[in-house]
Amino acid sequence: MPSTTTSPGRTGVFVTAPGGSPVTGSGTLLTYSVAVEESLGLNPEEVAEVVDRTLADPRSWTADGSTAFQRVESGSRVQIIVASPATVDSRCLPLNTAGTLSCRSGNSVNINADRWLGATSDWSLDLDAYRSYVVNHEVGHVLGHGHEQCGGPGTLAPVMMQQTKGLQGCTGNPWPFP
Repeated sequence: MPSTTTSPGRTGVFVTAPGGSPVTGSGTLLTYSVAVEESLGLNPEEVAEVVDRTLADPRSWTADGSTAFQRVESGSRVQIIVASPATVDSRCLPLNTAGTLSCRSGNSVNINADRWLGATSDWSLDLDAYRSYVVNHEVGHVLGHGHEQCGGPGTLAPVMMQQTKGLQGCTGNPWPFP
């Protein structure tokens, strides 16, 4: 279950994190930019640091050697944004994110600010781990991965399981290759 709403309202105006990151991984390069909705008051550089750290982690999508990542300020293949629930709902249509979920829509990863700021009430790990989970999960969709199910009580949840909706007996897991 999602936690309570903590983010301000929708503006639809985004601020992109300046600069970029080194290439991490050895596979096909996927460039990305990071932006935040202006009304949230989040620092785009701090959000970008979390995204960069997540995608560069050896447990992330680079682990199998098929993908490399690099953050760029402009001209990216994928835009990773943190936005208000209303903006995410609008950007994710026709998918119903109900003011609580995040999504990948086309070349845009749309992260619900309420989840970025407060995870969910069912999440058993810390907020940084949730942020890594939501980045890895939605980027996993960009890479062509579909949803997976819990493998059984007490097992690590697959990163492509919809952990925001509940853990179904699994243990929270932010990594594709833990």
